[in-house]
Amino acid sequence: MSHIIADISISLDGYVTGPDPGPGNGLGTGGEALHTWAFSDDPEERRMVRETTARTGAVILGRRLFDLVDGPGGWDDTVGYGAAEVGKPPFVVVTSAPPESVRLTGLDWTFVTTGLPDAVAVARERAATASAHAGADLDVVLMGGGALIGSALDAGLVDVLSLHLAPVVLGSGTPLFTAGVPRALVQRGAHPTPNATHLLYELR
Repeated sequence: MSHIIADISISLDGYVTGPDPGPGNGLGTGGEALHTWAFSDDPEERRMVRETTARTGAVILGRRLFDLVDGPGGWDDTVGYGAAEVGKPPFVVVTSAPPESVRLTGLDWTFVTTGLPDAVAVARERAATASAHAGADLDVVLMGGGALIGSALDAGLVDVLSLHLAPVVLGSGTPLFTAGVPRALVQRGAHPTPNATHLLYELR
């Protein structure tokens, strides 16, 4: 069965965006520094992005993040899921209502209006189909935003928490943790690279 992996970059002071995120400033002021590692030319960081993208069977994101990546300054043929990898797994968007139109029509979008647990169930099905085609177990990745991942942690929907700890202090922005994680965290990996420290936790 696919694992549900919450995967997100975070600052040393616990923020997943800088202050004032929004259209035209998606990661907030200073927030681009969180993703330096994902766009680096360092061979080890490139390998990590490439392998993570290849292991993804489906992606879950919130509506606010969808509006950013599908907006005019969002993803294109050179930057997309997996940064420069531009992966094309199925995408499941948690939203109160589907958008009237989608700019990125070359991607597989499913809009779930009945809540995060239903979106996880849909993503599991999509990942199972992708796994069957690939002949390997592929995972469901919760890519954000921070509020969506926080809700998934609070609801006990996450199997693995993958944090990319960037060497930056943002001072304010969108915090990942607004309440205690309801399950125990067991550290499964800590891997430093030039632009981040990559931490892997199993949730029990």
